[in-house]
Amino acid sequence: MAEVLLIHGSCHGAWCWRDLIPALAARGHAARAIDLPGHGEDATPPGEVTLDAYAEAILSAIDAPVVLVGHSMAGFPITAAAEKAPEKIARLVYLCAYVPAGGVSLVEMRRAAPRQPLLPALERSADGASFSVRPEMAPEVFYHDCPEAAVAHAVPRLCTQPVAPQATPLAVTERSRALPRDYILCTDDRTIPPEHQATMTADWPADRVHEMATGHSPFFADPAGLARRLDYIAEGS
Repeated sequence: MAEVLLIHGSCHGAWCWRDLIPALAARGHAARAIDLPGHGEDATPPGEVTLDAYAEAILSAIDAPVVLVGHSMAGFPITAAAEKAPEKIARLVYLCAYVPAGGVSLVEMRRAAPRQPLLPALERSADGASFSVRPEMAPEVFYHDCPEAAVAHAVPRLCTQPVAPQATPLAVTERSRALPRDYILCTDDRTIPPEHQATMTADWPADRVHEMATGHSPFFADPAGLARRLDYIAEGS
């Protein structure tokens, strides 16, 4: 059995893992999720949210070493947490997530992608400190292959996303790189192009990159399949 801590991506919250947590429990794993600052039920104002605050929130939620799963933009917070306290993390799992290259921000990594399928769905706040996803476009970019009930659950819960954590470069060292790491590449992703995910993991061992034939939200599209994949990863196979 593994202790699994699930970290959501942009504009999401702990609520997005509602179907995966019981699927992991059915396989004997203790899984839980948190809201990052400014997301879900956390009321931190967007202007006060930082990448460091994300990392501290993750570390504060860990008592014993966990399998730390980060979805999408959460590749940056889980790596930042690993840089601060690698002893708290048994394994890092990047779920169709950004893998920090070191010295660059998530915004810069997003711009380096060969395509920008998410940009038309984003709406910047008047002060430029945050952005949101246009509700009418969210199903297409995030949930195109998800059950209607899951889409109905998710879209009203999407929140604004603070820009500062994504505009902050992250120094990456062997403190995080030396940890066991796995990547789950979603081959029908309409948010982070699959070819960009492949580029980010081009120098990874082939057996540490796992494919799922889903879009950007496998926790809704195929929670049983994602639980099966995470079970395989958590056991170190």
